This record gives sequence, structure tokens and C-alpha cells, in this order.
Amino acid sequence: MTETKTRPAPKAAVVLTPAAEQRVADLMAKAPDDAIGVKLSTPRRGCSGLAYSVDYVTEEQAFDEKIETPGGVFYIDGASVLYLVGSTMDWVEDDFTAGFVFENPNAKGACGCGESFMV
Repeated sequence: MTETKTRPAPKAAVVLTPAAEQRVADLMAKAPDDAIGVKLSTPRRGCSGLAYSVDYVTEEQAFDEKIETPGGVFYIDGASVLYLVGSTMDWVEDDFTAGFVFENPNAKGACGCGESFMV
């Protein structure tokens, strides 16, 4: 008798906290009609080289990672995945600011203003 082995599903490159998942749901609730999800990318920007960018997405790209959340689909830009593997994305609000916060084990440094990072 042959034993069938199954592989566990691969872990997502980025883990979203419940607060981040809720923010994705909030964004999708008021998204433009053509939006199919929210996408995280790391464009070259800022004094450290890379920045986090979260935007609506209107079409799937072949190499993007797709994460199903209770409130909508969250994509990770295929070219950015290597910079983000093992990261946690949170949504934080206080009296003065609100925004996504990233715990990224790949970041070797960040600029003083916190807008960009380097790997």
C-alpha cells in the first residue's frame, strides 16, 4: 500500500494582523467599482531606498502573491516578495496618526522619518 503525502500550504510572505485584515475590509468596502483587492508593493523611494505602498488593484498580475482575507483579497507585488518574506503588517491608530506598520526581518535599516527602508 502506497502512502500519499501531502504538502502543507505554503505560508504567506506577509502575515496580516486582525487589525490589518479589518483595514483591508474597510478599504474594500469603499473601494472603486473596478478594484479587485488591495496590493502591497515596495517602490524605490525615500532616503533609504525602498518604501511600503498600499494601493487598490484592478487586475491580477501573474507573479503577485494572493492572500484571501475575510474582508477582501490582499496582493503582494511579485517583485517585492523577496523584500517582505517573514514580515508582519499591522494597522495602528492613535490620537495623532493612523497607518500600516511593518515588522520586516529583512530590513537592515530605515530612514529617520520612517518612510523608507533598506535591505
